[in-house]
Amino acid sequence: MNILDEIIQHKRIEVAERKSLYPAKLLEQSIHFQSPVLSLKEYVQRKDKSGIIAEIKRRSPSQGDINPSVSVERTSIGYVQAGASALSILTDAKFFGGTNEDLLLARKFNVCPILRKDFVVDEYQIMEAKSIGADAILLIAAALDPKEISALANFARSLQLEILLEVHNEKELQDNLDVEVDLLGVNNRDLKTFVTDIGISKRLAELIPRHVVKVSESGIEKAETIVELKKYGYQGFLMGQNFMQHSQPEKACKEFIDELNHLVEK
Repeated sequence: MNILDEIIQHKRIEVAERKSLYPAKLLEQSIHFQSPVLSLKEYVQRKDKSGIIAEIKRRSPSQGDINPSVSVERTSIGYVQAGASALSILTDAKFFGGTNEDLLLARKFNVCPILRKDFVVDEYQIMEAKSIGADAILLIAAALDPKEISALANFARSLQLEILLEVHNEKELQDNLDVEVDLLGVNNRDLKTFVTDIGISKRLAELIPRHVVKVSESGIEKAETIVELKKYGYQGFLMGQNFMQHSQPEKACKEFIDELNHLVEK
């Protein structure tokens, strides 16, 4: 069993437990459930922003602890002030050290789109995302079949949430071209082996429909890489570890975006 299979197996058990503890009717009573969402799709395309979706991630299965004691309040505010277009908050506890409370805290202090980064396998998690103030959810092609993705995407839209569909190879992309999503992310990291290759974003770019906003995920370490990926039509860039490995992730984010702006202005 690879790590993705292990995560999904555990996630199904976890969701069943959460359903019994926090019924859907209880989630609907959240103050966030009726709140309007901010468009992740629109924000990553804004000319006054960087296109960067800055992530808060305490740990990962491949790297172990990255920044376990990170301040969500300070870091999320700093990311936005630095020019990030949006936030990505990991809420998986067992494998990534995140919590729903992290997203609630980020929502409290920031007016920007927030992506709930988790392994969605059930409609309940989409209701949960809405109840904690998320604006968008992640659907991972490697973890779901096309029918499941289509059904979950439809349910997310019924709650006015946007969808970032993540693929890693041509088959995952071709299998899901009929699914209506807001953004399509190419994960440069193989979730089964954790091997990272920016070339994957470049190879898949021309296969992504023009009307879909392209997002490159993982492995972006230099501002020059974003400049290069923009030539392939990418407008969004999901970045976490590059910032989180610093004691002050928000400072690392600002320095990165300042360098990016300098390169763009040349």
